[in-house]
Amino acid sequence: MDNLETLAPDTEAPASYYDLIETVIASLEQNDSAMVNHGDNGTLWKFDYGSVEVFVQLTGEGEEDFLTVWSPVLKLPVRDELGLLRKLMAMNWSGTFETCFGVCNDQVVVLSQRIVADLSAGEISRAITLVATIADDHDESLQATFGT
Repeated sequence: MDNLETLAPDTEAPASYYDLIETVIASLEQNDSAMVNHGDNGTLWKFDYGSVEVFVQLTGEGEEDFLTVWSPVLKLPVRDELGLLRKLMAMNWSGTFETCFGVCNDQVVVLSQRIVADLSAGEISRAITLVATIADDHDESLQATFGT
């Protein structure tokens, strides 16, 4: 027992949510497209991924703050709105994982939103990657089928 070493506590602070988001966006963004804006509602990033724009908003680093990720895929109005809604509801059931399709500001979007409490680096990466990938995978077919 005399030769036991005292382990020093891990003094390296965990990365901030802001830093984690920046890292994920840097790994996904294309054509040096990433932009960031700091405002009253937190921090908002925008970047290009494939054929879509992806937005990431962090309202703050407190437990009651939110991480919201979204990407517009189709402008409204559309032809065959009932057919579109039916397709999106079916996709929400089986093909969007922790994301979903929704409507915001006369656009169909893919989105994910989560409270920051207990948010992990993996969850940040997964939310941003899923929204970007699902939006890029479906935007062109939705526009071709339902766009005006």
